[in-house]
Amino acid sequence: MTVRLYDSLQQAVVDLETRVDGHVGMYVCGPTVQSAPHIGHLRSALAYDLWRRWLTARGYTVTFIRNVTDIDDKILAAETPDEPWYAVAYRVELDFTAGYRALGILPPTYEPRATASIEQMHAIIAELIERGHAYPADDASGDVYFDVRSWPRYGELTRQSPDDMEDAGDAPPRAKRDPRDFALWKGAKPDEPSSAHWNSPWGRGRPGWHIECSAMAARYLGEAFDIHGGGLDLRFPHHENELAQSSAAGHGFARHWVHNGLVTVGGQKMSKSLGNSVFAADLLATHRPAVVRYWLGSAHYRSTIDYTPTSLDEAREALGRIESFRARARKRLDTPATTEAASIDDRVPAGFAAALDDDLAVPHALAVLHETVRAGNSALDAGDDAAVEAALTAVEAMVDVLGLDDAAEHPDAAASARRALAHLVERMLAERRAARESRDFATADRIRDDFAAAGIVLEDTPTATDWSIDG
Repeated sequence: MTVRLYDSLQQAVVDLETRVDGHVGMYVCGPTVQSAPHIGHLRSALAYDLWRRWLTARGYTVTFIRNVTDIDDKILAAETPDEPWYAVAYRVELDFTAGYRALGILPPTYEPRATASIEQMHAIIAELIERGHAYPADDASGDVYFDVRSWPRYGELTRQSPDDMEDAGDAPPRAKRDPRDFALWKGAKPDEPSSAHWNSPWGRGRPGWHIECSAMAARYLGEAFDIHGGGLDLRFPHHENELAQSSAAGHGFARHWVHNGLVTVGGQKMSKSLGNSVFAADLLATHRPAVVRYWLGSAHYRSTIDYTPTSLDEAREALGRIESFRARARKRLDTPATTEAASIDDRVPAGFAAALDDDLAVPHALAVLHETVRAGNSALDAGDDAAVEAALTAVEAMVDVLGLDDAAEHPDAAASARRALAHLVERMLAERRAARESRDFATADRIRDDFAAAGIVLEDTPTATDWSIDG
């Protein structure tokens, strides 16, 4: 089946069309590293990680670029006497990387920083000036602006007319021909650190936000590529301006535009003024990374998801059911299931593949996963080992596609801890069995209560007692 996606430019679900058969070039707007990542940042990164994993499973070779905006007004504003802007940017970048790694988000093919592509930005700006779509300000500021009125297609991504748009707000109106014109290059200002300025044909200064992504996308994917992604809040003005300046410079730019939905908190948008931001580090400190990954990925990537203090409870229970079946089935079969097969269609149920082919419908794919878990548990209870093995193989393949096993503690530390815990649990289970056989139910109940207090769930079957850790 053909992979289909919702294209924000066409405003329709369409077939994925790539410029090179079997290859996908994808550019995703990464973080502006001025402050710690919140759960909205994690949600966006996870959405495109899932896209990347499914496209790879479908046989595509994916070149995945996620940039770091490391020079920006907000980053300069975050500078302190003890921490220069570039140190702020690097420290925060590491925070983002830690959050991505905890959730099992695959590292990009390349992760360029904006400050490393200044020359490429100059080249696009010069081309726009030559083509009549940009102009240096006549106030000796060193600013250069994109001329919105010179590009008839401006507003095509968000279906807006320039007459309905607000002032770009990045310079005094007198410096622009039109209030909606936006900065491509910002001349140096006396109150800014000299380390934040670069030489250019128009004087020392720094890039505007939008030109950074146009330059990095072209540098690492070429002037035309397949998918441009980012959060829904970036459609305007950021992506609108990217599309306009790249197209006006003669670039084919992105064939498809994909946008993920946002995360709200108690029905409200996260914002500093409301003080309701939920930071990635805090969420990951109180919940298993696999549970966070499951929750963030369980809604359709284009929908808005709302966070409340109990939001992850259902995700923890759902993931626990999957993990419990896998543990029981592996113990019964005494061997891990293999996920190796000729194609993804041989590895996962047809309904799972069809769901992800249809604009990455993860909620429907998870429904198939849980149906398979239920069937596998029924097969375990019935003693049908062949059906258990078939269900486990399918479940392992689906979990692999969704990356749920990648969101975990360090594998070596986790394995060592698991072995130590298993030794203690098995010894206590043996004591509980002995107590029950001697009809010492008080001791048996006490041991079960000790397990429950430690977050270990026991499940008695006719032939054994299985245990799992409550997520």
